[in-house]
Amino acid sequence: MSTTHFGYQSVEETEKAKHVRGVFDSVAPKYDLMNDLMSMGLHRAWKAFTVMVANLHEGYRVLDIAGGTGDLALAFSKKVGKSGQVVHTDINEAMLRTGRDRLLDAGVSLPTLVCDAEKLPFPDNHFDVVSVAFGLRNMTHKDVALAEMNRVLKPAGKLLVLEFSKVAPPLEKVYDWYSFKVLPKLGKLVAGDDASYRYLAESIRMHPGQEELKTLMKNSGFGHVDYHNLTGGLVALHVGIKC
Repeated sequence: MSTTHFGYQSVEETEKAKHVRGVFDSVAPKYDLMNDLMSMGLHRAWKAFTVMVANLHEGYRVLDIAGGTGDLALAFSKKVGKSGQVVHTDINEAMLRTGRDRLLDAGVSLPTLVCDAEKLPFPDNHFDVVSVAFGLRNMTHKDVALAEMNRVLKPAGKLLVLEFSKVAPPLEKVYDWYSFKVLPKLGKLVAGDDASYRYLAESIRMHPGQEELKTLMKNSGFGHVDYHNLTGGLVALHVGIKC
């Protein structure tokens, strides 16, 4: 049986989704607070930039994969208007419930669906834009998931992948210190869970860097791929166009 990585651990491919689910079941209640603390609020700017690059119009159909607590789905819904549609999905039910409740509190009701990005339950050529923010690195078969995203996009549709990436060399030492020394302690203090945030740091190191992900997206069917480094490469927004 094939194995894959779960952070720095090697696990059976069939078991990875269960391990990832356990992480997000644990962090869901404090997810938004921890995002603000560990990024010093920068995740809001990264997501705002993603919404800008999406360049959504009235009537667009948008699929938000690994949509979690719903901040991108909420922003997208304001752009597509009443004639458009944003589908809010995640493989983790606890995260999705938190996001659904947050959207309802904001007065927004969106189609909300638990689904696996490697087996999307949508027809071919259906969405104008697909987004996945801080979720691709947790997927077992990234190539399969990217090919599925390509399949459900309309021709000339746009995929947005916002993800932690390879930080600029001058920042590496301080970033490693923060990731492995400070972040788990912060997770323990705020969320009562240091292991999940240690996994976060490890999963970032195991994720493809900017050029590797660009190649992976092209090999998954995207005719044009570019990326934008944000905060010194701490995060990158990859943009793929279905040709």
